[in-house]
Amino acid sequence: MKIYNSLTRKLELFAPLKKNKVKMYVCGITPYDTTHLGHAFTYVFFDTLVRYFRFKKYDVDYVQNVTDIDDDILKRAKKEKRDWRELGDFWTKNFLKDMESLNVLPPTHFVKATDSVALMIRIIRVLLDKRIAYEKEGNVYFDVGKFKDYGNLSRFTKKQMILISKERGADPSDPMKKDPLDFVLWQKFRLNEPSWDSPFGKGRPGWHIECSAMINQYLGEKIDIHGGGRDLIFPHHESEIAQSESYTGKRPFVKYWMHTSMLIYQGEKMSKSLGNLVMVGDLLKKYSANSIRFLLLSHHYRKPWELEEDELKNAEKLMKKIVREVNSNKRENHIDKKILKIFEKAMNNDFDIPKILFLFPKLLRLKDIYTLLYIMRILG
Repeated sequence: MKIYNSLTRKLELFAPLKKNKVKMYVCGITPYDTTHLGHAFTYVFFDTLVRYFRFKKYDVDYVQNVTDIDDDILKRAKKEKRDWRELGDFWTKNFLKDMESLNVLPPTHFVKATDSVALMIRIIRVLLDKRIAYEKEGNVYFDVGKFKDYGNLSRFTKKQMILISKERGADPSDPMKKDPLDFVLWQKFRLNEPSWDSPFGKGRPGWHIECSAMINQYLGEKIDIHGGGRDLIFPHHESEIAQSESYTGKRPFVKYWMHTSMLIYQGEKMSKSLGNLVMVGDLLKKYSANSIRFLLLSHHYRKPWELEEDELKNAEKLMKKIVREVNSNKRENHIDKKILKIFEKAMNNDFDIPKILFLFPKLLRLKDIYTLLYIMRILG
């Protein structure tokens, strides 16, 4: 089995840290709004990944988080005059309902950032003791100058990193920073915001430290696979590497980095900030869950693609044909081993699921419903 590693930018033979065991973490949602198809593209893919690993007899320990304390949640809660916890719980439940509708299995651990704050504080204390972090007027920053490999994942220039970090919520012009790229580990208490007690004063954690703490708490110091959307490579995953490896002293923190690509709609990346969203809940009113899942998996996880409604309509027609054939009961109960070999070869080549789905109409024509259903069950 070969997997494309975003860090090395190469296809690499998959060899987990421990035989027949896969430790995997995928960055989850920030629950302040509803689930769009871009979210679904990521989580349906990683769900299929987990299913295939289990089919191959791996024991998978899969952690997905919820960033339930974040600037975006607090801003939305203030705007809507709602409690930030209640807002986060509401949209988390909405997300889980959408994922269940798309037949996405629950991860081994589905965890909230706020449940790991104590560990975040311990990690920050260690980074301060090692002088890899510094404190300034109640804020604590990670000193990127102390981590020579900062930028290896994204491979951006420093100028590019400064611009992108500003676009994604950081403040490179913060006068308390030693370097524009230094990132916040702990931010000082602000009036009318939630806070926790810490040795550095009352406040709340920064974004990046949350995932490092949850990975450490649920999976340990080193993991096999870390996944998420491509837009998380910088600054989030870049910063995770720096703080995690600085904390534990063990490298690499992640053996294989995997990132799903962008979903394009109306000519631009589908995102909350642009408002060009297609909601999962709305699509489920018009199309079956199997059709939506088929559409998502028919695009390779590393290739950007544009949503076209005709693709969904064609997927719906195909699913209806499959249902009719299943209901006809005119099928032999045997698996075509040649097709199964093609299936495994495609999956072992960086999860080339579109190549497999391309065979579905052929299997229908051949009335090989048993093999078709067998593959569908593996893929979810």
